[in-house]
Amino acid sequence: METEPIIHKVRGKDLGAWPGERASLACCGLQIRVGAELAGWRRADAQIPYTQTGMPLRSLVVCVAVLLIPAFLSAQDLDCAQCHEQSKKLEGSVHAPLTCAGCHSDINKYPHPKNPVKPHCSDCHTSEQKAYDLGVHGRAIQRGNELAPDCSGCHGDIHETVAASSAAFRKNVPETCGGCHAEVAQQYSASVHGKAIAAGNFDAASCTDCHGEHTIVAPRSPESLVSAQHLRETCASCHGDVRLARRYQLPLDRVTSFDQSFHGLAAKAGSQTVANCASCHGIHNILPSSDPKSTISTNNLPTTCGKCHPGAGTRFAIGTIHFVPGHEPAILQFVRTAYLILIPLVVGYMLLHHAGDLLRKLWRLRLRRTPVGPFPTPLVDPQAEIRMHPFERFQHLWLIISFTLLVWSGFALRYPDSWWAQPVSHWEAKFPVRGTVHRTAAVIMLIVGLMHVVSLIVSGRLRRHWRTLWPRRKDVPEFILNTAYSLGLRNRKPLVSSHSYIEKIEYWAVVWGTAVMAITGFLLWLNRYTLAWMPKLWLDVAASIHFYEAVLATLSIVIWHFYMVIFDPEVYPMDPAWIHGVSVRRRVRESHEEEDETPSGEAERESQSEV
Repeated sequence: METEPIIHKVRGKDLGAWPGERASLACCGLQIRVGAELAGWRRADAQIPYTQTGMPLRSLVVCVAVLLIPAFLSAQDLDCAQCHEQSKKLEGSVHAPLTCAGCHSDINKYPHPKNPVKPHCSDCHTSEQKAYDLGVHGRAIQRGNELAPDCSGCHGDIHETVAASSAAFRKNVPETCGGCHAEVAQQYSASVHGKAIAAGNFDAASCTDCHGEHTIVAPRSPESLVSAQHLRETCASCHGDVRLARRYQLPLDRVTSFDQSFHGLAAKAGSQTVANCASCHGIHNILPSSDPKSTISTNNLPTTCGKCHPGAGTRFAIGTIHFVPGHEPAILQFVRTAYLILIPLVVGYMLLHHAGDLLRKLWRLRLRRTPVGPFPTPLVDPQAEIRMHPFERFQHLWLIISFTLLVWSGFALRYPDSWWAQPVSHWEAKFPVRGTVHRTAAVIMLIVGLMHVVSLIVSGRLRRHWRTLWPRRKDVPEFILNTAYSLGLRNRKPLVSSHSYIEKIEYWAVVWGTAVMAITGFLLWLNRYTLAWMPKLWLDVAASIHFYEAVLATLSIVIWHFYMVIFDPEVYPMDPAWIHGVSVRRRVRESHEEEDETPSGEAERESQSEV
């Protein structure tokens, strides 16, 4: 009958139940190997001597050894404690579970050998040692700087080391770092974080929370946790933590509002010079805004903001810095709400208008067995209407270039992680390519606008052509009737002017959009003067209008204009008027009061010689 397995333990270590196997014990450099045959049966291939009680003799030897080994091991520890006081210190250390031989493996007899090998922390803490070697302290040691802190410099004597996660260790971190960084420690101890740590609140940020533990590198290094590339994430580890924010009644929107600001967006794109958390709140001397000594107190904000924006807040109060949609000032809520209503209405109308027009024209020109005109005119038609004179086409070309660059580089600031933004965002850490492209395109568009105004003043022909784009009373019924036809509310297509509400909406939208984007853009571009002469709220309003107007303009071009000149079945695959001035679309010629009726060839020649 097989006996129950007997499990032996020595100093808390399981020797296990090993029928017919061998066990190994090691302590203080001594190794004992014992055979464990604890079952009361004989092996068929071996004659095992038995005692009078029926127990195998070898099993009796094992039992005696198991009983004597703990006493022997304890005696070894007591021997170390009799000469070395470190054994007593070790009892309260994180290394207490280890035996002396766990580190001093080469000392296995008395008297001890001369010059024993001093154990190194890396024998057990390999990953920590590798991280330390990459840090500024480890590199200083490698260069021969004996004053640089090593393991014991921060953790203390190995026999007295406490757990790094313990309250005692975290409370002493500022003092430990202050042994070398005295001035910084003094600033930190007076800060909101330092006071919290001293009061026993160990959720507060300590030196190691911001700078790291073992891989501490210089702040200017890209790998540093407090470098410009990583500072936002470092601060957000606490200020973006909902659990901590609710526990200590911290604002929940600080990281989010920073991310949505120009500073946050530029930093996300890779800018190394834009203001970050430390630029405004300080580094080690961070204080609440209610503290008069704080860099973000009401009285100190002009000085803090003035480091980048000279004169900011000298005439008007800076006002609120952090806010997110839903918690902003009333004027910003009005702007955002107005555009969030206007954009869907405008875009929705454009989609319905063109969708209905597309379906009707596809059926009339492409899907019916017998297509019904009017069909596109031949490009060589001598009576074709001149839609764009040479100088107008020149302006239009530069308008295309500048608008495309503005949209691309502008939205690249808002969405820097997008694949299409990478060509301009990738270089932000070295040179502000995106901003340079955006401002250059803005200047080009303004020059085009100025050229347009001047051309209307000096050229009578262009001025007469421009008058066809002035709003007239007949535009209203044309707008209503043609919209009803596109939506299927009328069966008969109404007569629409050559320059109808469709072209006029496009033209005046460009005029309006250019004016709005120019005004708000200059307020943002010249932000130093804006903050010096106006309240900061004006800059926030300008930024909001600039963004939403850009969204509306882009959608208008893509939906309204691209359909009329590209996807409309009457001109598909493209209306070539922007290339040579002649459109393939059949239109009703307007009266002499509204349209220049000079024959197309003569008009083209005169406009070329005039402009």
